[in-house]
Amino acid sequence: MAIHKITTLATTIALLAIDGGLAQPVKIGCLYPLSGPAGLYGRDSAIAIRLAQRRIESLRGAGYPELEIIVEDTRSKPLRSLQFARKFIDTDQVDFLCGVVSSGIALSITELARQTETFFIGTDHASPSLVSTELHPFYFRVSNDIRLSMLAGAKYIRDQYSVSAKPLRIAFIGPDYEYGYEAWEDLRWFLQENGVDFEVVGEFWPKLFETDYSIYVEALDQVQPDVIVDGHWGVDVVTLIKQAAQHGLLEKATFMNFDAGGNYEVLAQLGNDVPLGLVLSARHHVNWPPTQSNRDFVQAFHEEAGRFPSYAAEGAYSGILAIAEAVKAAGSAGDADAIRSALSSLKLKLPEDPEGFVSFMDPLSHQMMQAQAIGRTVVDNRFLPATRLLGGWSVYLPPRQWPETQRN
Repeated sequence: MAIHKITTLATTIALLAIDGGLAQPVKIGCLYPLSGPAGLYGRDSAIAIRLAQRRIESLRGAGYPELEIIVEDTRSKPLRSLQFARKFIDTDQVDFLCGVVSSGIALSITELARQTETFFIGTDHASPSLVSTELHPFYFRVSNDIRLSMLAGAKYIRDQYSVSAKPLRIAFIGPDYEYGYEAWEDLRWFLQENGVDFEVVGEFWPKLFETDYSIYVEALDQVQPDVIVDGHWGVDVVTLIKQAAQHGLLEKATFMNFDAGGNYEVLAQLGNDVPLGLVLSARHHVNWPPTQSNRDFVQAFHEEAGRFPSYAAEGAYSGILAIAEAVKAAGSAGDADAIRSALSSLKLKLPEDPEGFVSFMDPLSHQMMQAQAIGRTVVDNRFLPATRLLGGWSVYLPPRQWPETQRN
């Protein structure tokens, strides 16, 4: 009788130990602006998170964890974002932080993640600093950064202008903060590395969320560039393109934006005001790659939201899938070394991946390496309200490792 009791107790303890692994919900605290000028990105991210959570729930029988996800509205405010991150860690006791659209806010969140040894999965911000000078063992990013976008942009310029007899006259305009400066510095570095013969004829730095670009458009016109490279995103791209087109500037020089100018939400806001022939790219396109996976993601988002997704949606979707894959591989969210190992070797097939390519994590920089597609604006009415999308694609696969520059 005594032996039976001991055996029963041991069996119970063993079962509890097993249940203590993937049976425990994995807690994730996500930080996005759900209101304010960048609110669309946060609202789209929240919808995509629901899609990702449903997908993981459908795979529970295959060993994927239950996910408990909290999304808070940061309103793009640095202090408010930091307060929510602290609440997630101290009160909600999350296993992962995720999200953050602004690179400036992401820098403060990643420092908190470093101090508290909490995993932070970056999904939308793009500053190279987070995967270089500010990198730590608890930070990983699953969406493309500026550097990979600028590398693809430099290769595109090389391919289009390599036969030019004269140096290419390039002018740059970008937001007066870290994102803009890093984009321009990286582009120049990669142009030189790719042997492009170019001359910088002007640099212009409007404030973030500028509403009147007239003095900058006039200045760009005066320096007579062959190419205008724009480093803006969001509403700033919309405003700049509208005012530059009204001035006639876009008929005199080729306008290029390699990171966020081709975002669906930008093209949707501009509608018929998008001039044809602009050279743009984005971190996710609704019409590329033409794979079943991307079509399914775009359609599922449209059924859920009643509109097509901005670039931010696929980034948030990817972040939740990455966390689920890492926890599944590690066996639980409680083993930090196993989670770090799983994230460092992560390979994840995403909607943005073209046929034959799978996004993969660079174990040194903790940056997900992804393909970049650059196109020109063409008439396309399949994804209204946008009436201009990108076509005539040039596709650049990433290097095996995140590229370093003279800065880092």
